[in-house]
Amino acid sequence: MTQLSVLFEDNHIIAINKQCGDIVQGDKTGDRTLGDDVKEFIKNKYNKPGNVFLGVTHRLDRPTSGVILFARTSKALARLNEMFQDHQAIQKTYWAVVDKKPEHLTGDLNHWLVRDTKQNKSFAYSTEKKESKKASLTYRYLGSSDKFHLVEIDLHTGRHHQIRAQLAFLGLHIKGDLKYGAARSNSDGGIHLHARKIKFTHPVTGEEINLVAPPPADPVWNYFIRIESGLSDVDAGRVTLHDEVKKKYGL
Repeated sequence: MTQLSVLFEDNHIIAINKQCGDIVQGDKTGDRTLGDDVKEFIKNKYNKPGNVFLGVTHRLDRPTSGVILFARTSKALARLNEMFQDHQAIQKTYWAVVDKKPEHLTGDLNHWLVRDTKQNKSFAYSTEKKESKKASLTYRYLGSSDKFHLVEIDLHTGRHHQIRAQLAFLGLHIKGDLKYGAARSNSDGGIHLHARKIKFTHPVTGEEINLVAPPPADPVWNYFIRIESGLSDVDAGRVTLHDEVKKKYGL
């Protein structure tokens, strides 16, 4: 069983910081799933006899990392499913490391996505196409290293490969994402797309839940974590933010 990073747990839900390469739900590969690992974790922790109930409420692409929610009860599963259908009820924020600085430091992206099931890939278009679905997100530029650039994304719809396809439409390629135009792969087979935050009202208790998932430990993510640490210390616009942070940390 993979060592789990548990971000939140109670009797109704459990939130995990997913690693690159984990699959949330079974697919044609037949590989062990993150859901299997979470069930085993609960079974062992609480000495539960028999089968453990665990509901999948949403998914993350296999090469991505970050926060994902599972339901531990049928009541929580039903309510979370409704909340994920209402895209205003759950706020999801992602980080993406890309190969180019966005032309505009912030923006709303609205495209029509067409999914090619044979290629397991989605294509973004500026106008509606046959069998397309509307996709919407908001992005903000946070800073740069010498080679890469960090953008933060608020997801307003949940389409197949949405962030990857919409950023590629702008000519922004996520580090390691060969499928959507990156120059080279990452050594671990993952991509630098991370589900950083999720905010929602607990489906049973009504408590406001705000979870933040640390990104994987590698030099690129570590650098951008230090940039985020300096955000509150710099009042200048984000366009010059990364230079101020580099100076502060001697990077």
